[in-house]
Formats: sequence, C-alpha cells, structure tokens
Amino acid sequence: MRKLFLFFLVLPMFIPFAGFGQQKPLSEQMANTVLEKLYPDSLFDKAGKFPKWSYDMGVIFEGLTAVWRNTGDADYFNYMQSRMDAYLSIPDSIKNYDVEDFNIDNIKNGTTLLMLYKVTGKEKYLQACHRLYAQLQKHPRTHEGGFWHKKIYPYQMWLDGLYMAQPFYAEYASLMNIPSAFDDIANQFVYMEKNARDPKTGLLYHGWDESKKERWSDPKTGLSPHFWARGMGWYVMALVDVLDYFPEDHPRRQELIAILDRTLSAVVKYQDTKTGVWYDIVDLGTRKGNYLESSASSMFVFGLAKSLRKGYIQASFQKYLDRGYQGIVKEFISVAGDNRVDLNKTVQVSGLGGKKYRDGSFAYYMSEPVVTNDPKGIGAFILAASEVEFAQEKKGKKQHVVTLDNYFNNEYKKTASGELKPYHYLWDGEDNNGFSLLGRTFEKNGGKLNTLKSAPTLKNLLKSNVYIIVDPDTEKETKQPHFMNETHAQQIAQWVNKGGVLVLFLNDSGNCEIKKFNMLAQKFGITFNEDSRNRVKGNEFQTGAIPIPKGNIVFPNTSKIYIKEISTLQVKAPAQALIQDHGDTIIATAKYGKGTVFAIGDPWLYNEYTDGRKLPKEYENFTAANDLVQWLFKQVNN
Repeated sequence: MRKLFLFFLVLPMFIPFAGFGQQKPLSEQMANTVLEKLYPDSLFDKAGKFPKWSYDMGVIFEGLTAVWRNTGDADYFNYMQSRMDAYLSIPDSIKNYDVEDFNIDNIKNGTTLLMLYKVTGKEKYLQACHRLYAQLQKHPRTHEGGFWHKKIYPYQMWLDGLYMAQPFYAEYASLMNIPSAFDDIANQFVYMEKNARDPKTGLLYHGWDESKKERWSDPKTGLSPHFWARGMGWYVMALVDVLDYFPEDHPRRQELIAILDRTLSAVVKYQDTKTGVWYDIVDLGTRKGNYLESSASSMFVFGLAKSLRKGYIQASFQKYLDRGYQGIVKEFISVAGDNRVDLNKTVQVSGLGGKKYRDGSFAYYMSEPVVTNDPKGIGAFILAASEVEFAQEKKGKKQHVVTLDNYFNNEYKKTASGELKPYHYLWDGEDNNGFSLLGRTFEKNGGKLNTLKSAPTLKNLLKSNVYIIVDPDTEKETKQPHFMNETHAQQIAQWVNKGGVLVLFLNDSGNCEIKKFNMLAQKFGITFNEDSRNRVKGNEFQTGAIPIPKGNIVFPNTSKIYIKEISTLQVKAPAQALIQDHGDTIIATAKYGKGTVFAIGDPWLYNEYTDGRKLPKEYENFTAANDLVQWLFKQVNN
C-alpha cells in the first residue's frame, strides 16, 4: 500500500493537486518536518549543549527561506530568525564560531544572516556577516589562490567548499559594492574545475591536494580516488546560487555559466536509467555496495531546475529534471504524518583525511552511515521541490511583462555600502517596503518583471502587459519629484485603450502626491480623495480590516485583507466600485477601450503586509496578492 500511495504522491507536482485532497506541496510538507523534528527550541536553552555553528543548519535554512517566500507563512521565517539570534546573543561575536579555525564550512550560514539583514534591517546580522567576510580575507589559499577547505587540511580544495563560501561571498560583495571580489569568486570555480575535472567523464573528483602529500591523493595529480555525488551536488548548487549575485555585465559571468553547463552535462550521463536518481559514487552504479543517494540527487535536481528557470542551460535538460524529481519522490520520500514527509537514504557525512583517517577509497565511502532526515538532504530536497513546484505553477501559462514604475516613485537611500540607490516599492526590495514577494507571485503565474525608470510613453509601454504605478512622490520625499502631467496621462491612457492593464497603488494624502495624479485617474472615472482612512494605532489591526464579500470577481479566495492609511475613491463611468466599506469605496476597476484599470489608495501588497511576519493570520494579503495577479493576467488574456 505504501508504494501505491507514493505513486500518487508524485502526481501533485506534475498534475497539481489532482486527486490529492488538501495535501500541501512536498516542499511545505518537508519544511513542516523540519519545524517539528529538527533543532528544537530546547537545544538553544542549554548553555552547555548549545549547537555548534554548523553548515548543516544553513542548508536547511536555504530551503525554509524558499518555502517562506512561496507561502508568506512567517512560521518558517521566525524559526530561522530565533535560531540565528541565539548565536548572536553575545554582542560582537557569533557563538561557537572561531575565525582561527579557518574552516570554509563556517561561512555557509552567512547567506541566512544576509537574508535576515535584508528583511529586517537589523545591524547585528550585517555585523556578523562582516566577521565571516573577514575570515575570507585572511583564509589560507593554494599558491594560485584557491581557498583551503580548512586550516587542518592544508593546500586542499574540496568540492564542498565552493558551496560553503562562494554564494555568501558573491551576495556580500554585491551588497557591499566590492567589484574586485567577482574575479576571485570566478577563479575558485575555475581552479576547482581545472584541477579536479576528469577529461574522460567530465565529472569532478571530490578533493584535490596541491601538495600531493595526503595519503588519499594521487602522487601525480593530487586528486582523491572517486567522484562523490554530494560533492558534485555542492559544486552545482554553488554555481547556480553564485550567479544570482554575479553582475550581469561582468566579463566572466559566461565563463561560470559554461562551467555549469559542462558539469550538468556530465552529471546527467550518470543518471540511473531505471530510477532517475544518482548513486553515491556517481560513475560506479553497477559496483556491489554502491547505493542510490538522496541528498546528491536532490542537489542535481535543484541545479537542473534552477538552471532551466534562469535560462543557463538548454530546454533539452528538462527530461532529466522530470525523471530525477519523480525518482526522488518514489525512491526517497515516505509519509511521516499529516502534511509531513521524511527523506530517506542520505549519507550522513563523507570527507577526506582527518584524525580517523578517511582514505577516499570506495570502501570508505560505503562505510559511512546512511540515515533518514539528515539536514543536508532535507535542505537540498526542499530547494529542489520548491523549484519544481514553482515551474509547475508557471507551466502552460502565457508570459506577460509586468512593468513597475520607478519614475513617479523615485526615492533613494544609502545602502550598507554607502551608495545611494533607489528603494521603496521595488521588485528587488526584500525589506518591509519592497515588492519582492509580490514580484515572486507575478513570476510564478507567468510574469516577467520589468522596471521603467523613465517617463511613460505609448512607445516604451507597448511591450508591457501590466503597468503598476505606486505611491507617486511628494516634494518632501524626493528633491525633484516627477509629477503627473497631461502628456504622461494621455500616453498612459492610449496604452490602456489598446489593451494595457493599469494598476494604481496610491497612498493616503500625507504620503503621496494625489492632486496632480488624478489627472490620469480621472480619465478612467476614478478620483483619489485626499484623505486618510484606517489610521491604525500600534497593533490595533482590526482598524485596518476590510472584508471581502464572497464571490468577489477579483478576490475569489480571500475573505479579509488589511489596509492602513488609505485614500478612498470616488467613481463614475466607466469605473465601478469593487470593494466598499462603511460607505467608502476602497477599490475600483474600470474598462477603458480594450484595457483595464485597477485602483486602490494604498501600496498594500508590499512585503510588510504579505510576508506574514506582522499581520495575524486572519488577514489574507498574501492570498489576495495571488488572486489579484491571476485576475490581472485574465484581463490581459481577454
């Protein structure tokens, strides 16, 4: 019966929720296992048994970050934040971290610290990142410049180390504006490939010893004897994650993409034809004792899925991804309870050298314990499942270009590096004021994100399907604000008339230019009142509650939203009220020629009110965002 159930468990990922009741996606089911079984609160209450600063936790948190962004459920965020806070409980230090160890594994958790800093703005997270970066500045290197894996492993580079340090290094360098770092980052991958890649198979050996003194190393090449699957998985994940922050115009970006393509091309050749997954020693699937391994298989699937989504590899890789993910679910996933699953057959650890000497032989790799719910496997699986689920939601949906205005809303602030950069209601904003979660919602429904920094014209809007204007600036917000004028209004109206979908997210009278902007809104029968309704004091959230009537055409899955400090609306034909509350029009829509307008007097879908961290769960802004996006795209299609 168990095998039969698992067969149907695959279906929701490829035929969404078909015949599967109320079960959540597998990424969430595995994340729920983490919250219930791993790193309990009690671990962080015992001073003498406080957990070590370990990369295992960092891999888990990469997966939980993806699930939090996909769901807007703050339970995942709060779980990560509380555990990272425990390590930062002593000022100016990271508990159980010693820079003098020069252990490259200790850098991994820095990506979670960067996420926490970007979301919350709290300096303690950035200060901790500065300490990790300081380690990289002093970390011992090979003669050509590759980071040693650890001080206790001199002159050695392991595949694992690329994932432990380089994604953090790239994201930190992007945040702190350190352009010189990117050549160094590219070099780490080049050195590893140059020294560890086997020209015959295209696979990379687990480790390379520049000194050739280690017993596990070949006296001629310095290489370890075997291709360890998870080592290859770490390398692939490092490449796809580094590219998120590697500058688009950097001359070496394509070099990294070429390495990724070569590596994945080699990996898929060794995908088991029967099961779709990979063996622990990649190229020795027929050797007695070798076994199918879940963490590496998850890493390869994650690398394939993310590379396809980002366009790094050809669409022909899709068949390996589909086969691999179905294989993971069938071979490694078992039901653990209500909306929880377990991940089986993960090798607990594999390394080289050390006190209890690991000689890199086949017998050594086969001797390591294989366990259920190892953090390294779980984190990789959540990432893989999140990517597959994200792609499945997009599948079959026509792509629409969603353009966000950065002309009427054009505020700047200093970044952590001291640079002045645009902020406030932008796609890349991960803080309270950003639209990163809304952007992700558009993307999973088929949207392609764009930003318009210049004045809107019919010409520069023609390739956009949806155009969003948010919170036009006042003089107190921007030195030289761009006000709406008749020329702008006519150009935008012409675009709507031709079929464009216009979204107006204004603000209340104290925080937004309204009078001049009405020049545009009134062309569609909408006037923003210069008022401020729902002025919430503290956490009196009920003051901002707006009920959504059942059967609402725009918000069919939403029953209550939260909006504070709203400018209310007046409507006349062709506009009509969509949501009214106590005699006030809160949201309006209008058909104008072939196009559509949606208007509300607040930016209300920014991260602060969609990421689940602030609002009680009864407020469904995250659900409303998904409803709205789907409705907007229907207007485009119509």
